[in-house]
Amino acid sequence: MASTALSAAISTIGNLLTEEAKFLWGVEEQVERLQTELKWMESFLSLKDADARQGEDRRIRMWVSEIRELAYDAEDVVEDFALRIGSKRKGCSSDALRKSAFIFKEGRLLHKTRSKIESIIARIADLTRRLQTYGIRELRDAQSSSYSNRRRELRWSYPHIVEDNFVGLSSETKKFVSILVEDEHNHCKVVSICGMGGLGKTTLAKKVYNHSRVRDNFTYFAWVYVSQQFQKRKVWEDALSGLNVISNAELRKMREDELRDKLLSFLKDNQSSMNDERLAKKLFDFLKNNKCLVILDDLWSIEDWNVILPGFPINEPQSKSKILITSRNKEVALPEPRGHLHVLEFLNEKDSWELFQKIAFQNYPDDRMDGKKKELGKEMVKHCAGLPLAVIVLGGILATKGSSNEWQIVHENVESYITRGKGLQRIDEVLALSYGDLPPYLRSCFLYLSHFPQDYVINAERLIQLWVAEGIVSSEQEGNGDEIIEDVAERYLIELSERCMIQVRETDVATSKIKTFQMHDLMRDLCLSRAKQENFFIADQANADSSSTIWRARRVSVHVFFWIQRLKSPNIRSLLFFSELLTAEALWELLPKKMVDYMEKHDNEFGNPKYLMLSFWILCKLISTARGIWTYIFNNFKLLRVLDFEGADNSGCKVPSDIGNLIHLRFLSLRDIEFLWSKLPSSLGNLRCLQTLDLRIKAVCDSIHVPNVIWRMEQLRHLYLPEKCKSKKKLKLDTLRNLQTLVNFNTKYCYLKDLLKLTNLRVLEIRWHFNIEDFKEDLDNPPLIGSKCLHSLSISCDTYGIDPRHLEHLLSSCACICKLSLKVNIGKLPESQYFYEDITYIHLSLSHLCEDPMPTIGKLRNLRILQIGESAFTGKKMICSSEGFPRLDSLSLESLSDLEELQVDEGAMPVLRRLEIVNWRKMKMMPDGLRSIATLKELAIKRMPKAFRDRLVDGVEDFNKFQRVPSITFQDCDDQE
Repeated sequence: MASTALSAAISTIGNLLTEEAKFLWGVEEQVERLQTELKWMESFLSLKDADARQGEDRRIRMWVSEIRELAYDAEDVVEDFALRIGSKRKGCSSDALRKSAFIFKEGRLLHKTRSKIESIIARIADLTRRLQTYGIRELRDAQSSSYSNRRRELRWSYPHIVEDNFVGLSSETKKFVSILVEDEHNHCKVVSICGMGGLGKTTLAKKVYNHSRVRDNFTYFAWVYVSQQFQKRKVWEDALSGLNVISNAELRKMREDELRDKLLSFLKDNQSSMNDERLAKKLFDFLKNNKCLVILDDLWSIEDWNVILPGFPINEPQSKSKILITSRNKEVALPEPRGHLHVLEFLNEKDSWELFQKIAFQNYPDDRMDGKKKELGKEMVKHCAGLPLAVIVLGGILATKGSSNEWQIVHENVESYITRGKGLQRIDEVLALSYGDLPPYLRSCFLYLSHFPQDYVINAERLIQLWVAEGIVSSEQEGNGDEIIEDVAERYLIELSERCMIQVRETDVATSKIKTFQMHDLMRDLCLSRAKQENFFIADQANADSSSTIWRARRVSVHVFFWIQRLKSPNIRSLLFFSELLTAEALWELLPKKMVDYMEKHDNEFGNPKYLMLSFWILCKLISTARGIWTYIFNNFKLLRVLDFEGADNSGCKVPSDIGNLIHLRFLSLRDIEFLWSKLPSSLGNLRCLQTLDLRIKAVCDSIHVPNVIWRMEQLRHLYLPEKCKSKKKLKLDTLRNLQTLVNFNTKYCYLKDLLKLTNLRVLEIRWHFNIEDFKEDLDNPPLIGSKCLHSLSISCDTYGIDPRHLEHLLSSCACICKLSLKVNIGKLPESQYFYEDITYIHLSLSHLCEDPMPTIGKLRNLRILQIGESAFTGKKMICSSEGFPRLDSLSLESLSDLEELQVDEGAMPVLRRLEIVNWRKMKMMPDGLRSIATLKELAIKRMPKAFRDRLVDGVEDFNKFQRVPSITFQDCDDQE
């Protein structure tokens, strides 16, 4: 992450020089000099690609580490000075005495900052000297090339060597053979097998390549191993050689001719280009005129594919040749119909165990029934998480272990054994290739995932906010047009998914964006091993119980409880909690043993005065200890950029006012923390660098008191207010011009007129109260929303309703909303002209509509997803009229207690793909009109009476309507009416 640290430092310092120059007066010259030095270091680092080559040489690793620390220190010093001077100058008193005191303090701070900058510049000079002294400057390319070539040779694939241990891929093999052999019209030219390293892509390709039907169908065959360090000429030569189009003698002559041409410098470029063109055309023409199958194994990127593409006739309709690609990157796949993408899945538990047995017991078939080994083996296989290579490595290790005791030893350190398999089977090296192929901007994004615990479901929105707050993704990477920094981060996340570095778990139903994802255990192990080189500290089960002090850490992630006072590094930039700040067990250990024994002996004796007194004392001790933890954080880690307490749960009495010391904070989340005291401190207003603020706190009392200081945080991009908020005055939000997300807004505690000033708002969630004061019926009312990019609107309230006229006016102010959720009593649905014409998603519940909403919603030509939930409609019949819902893809009907009939006219919902019916007890039979919808692929029935389910069984009345639907699922269907 050295390159990222440098980029972030240069960007921050550059912004301060241009936008906050008045606050750098007195050190401006030194700051500009420091920025120049950092830019030179960034250029040199990029030129040598040192970040990616840390594994080759310990000297490189040490050098990169020092550069990263220099960059962090430089950014901290300059920003700290600008923020402290800026806050003092803005609040400087006109009183002469106080002004003199301020000038004296500023002079001291100025001198101190100059000294720190000069010290950093001296460290840079010393580092430059050492580069030459210890021979790091050269970073010899020959050494790197030798290292890469050795790894490439170890991974070389040979099509005639087909693995015997083939499990779980039979259906995929049949599918690929069918695509290659039965494509009569030659539509599909390129078939791609993609997936994470170690999933068996090459193994599957070999099975297909050697399949009898494939060998009978094609005339010529070629297997080309591409790899990361490929040359286009070599790929074309290998393909021609494999197809027997060009002999080895011809290849030698062509290479001798090329070498001769290179000696003629004035013809070098043109002649080489002509040779490449001739070679590509030779391959192109042969593939075009013959029926060939070419395997391109281990292709890494779309750029690599485009480089070699001139040799392959994928756009020629008459060509009968096919290309099969294996890759870790889904980007290489061609879209339908010219291409077919298959993403390999991980093995299930049954297939993993079968593969393990084939290898582990191959030399001892009689041991298959060994009970102890079977028990240990099943437990160890779970650590492979369905990755075939990991299962093979584990099985190979245990095949050499004869006794149960030896198996027990492996069991105790199974993750280490799996990761560090020998020879060709080193999983860490196989997966490290994926990491090494990442561009610099993605390496930092990937390493940041090490913060999250094993098997943790990561929220994409939260991660993107963290990336931005840390400077891992910066505004300098924004593209043209309306793209903002969050869009860039989202693009990077998609790229990690395309490269199979993460596993997507949930996507947004309206936008198809990634909502949640996870990391494979072994990919996470790789991530952790690299992150530790970057001074990440992960407080997990392995080190939380240690009493050692942590002196050198920049980023800390707490997965299990440990005493935060063990952290002594003042330069920590991020602190994330996935566990409680203080546990009952930890508190119990602080108490005298006699007290613990007494409390355990007299448990729950509430009539005992001594027991009550001790209980009260322990409660005070809890509050005091918790406050001590908070105070320690706020007073010792003043350079924090990220502070996330989302997993901290119970955390004491209140948020201390010391939180105002963290003036560098970009991200602060107090979500789901429970406090006894509901009032937040006004010192929150000091945090003027905040980009994300999450105040969705739990409180013992009903509401959270939020001080009216949020308007000071002009850099705020994402604001989450408490669900139930209170304030002495309404909160001012009109200064937050960068705000994109506003959650839990209501007109009782916020000014409605401020929404006009939030011109970059993208997501608005209104909770509880929404009322337009001075609303003028039958007259023009001023618009409510000032943003032209608001795409998501949600209104939620289970106690208060909303005036339908106010809702109409709000919707008419939303210029481009595509996602609408109404969980509120509105009585009457606005007419279709109030909805944005390109809206794609609507959710209705608790709406208590008297009139059928379908005629109105059916007119929305671009609606793709409709969810009608509990108490949305109080009538008995809904009608989907002919030509209604022309693009509806998914319809969900849930808990409509009064509805008895759904009528679907012919021609309605012509492209409906999914229908979900949940807890609709009065529904007697499925609509006849659904039988005419040929696109219906999925029917989900949940919490419906057994009698309803029985009507969909073969031979019963509703069965004929849906016998063509490929997937019909039932969940929790019973006899309860």
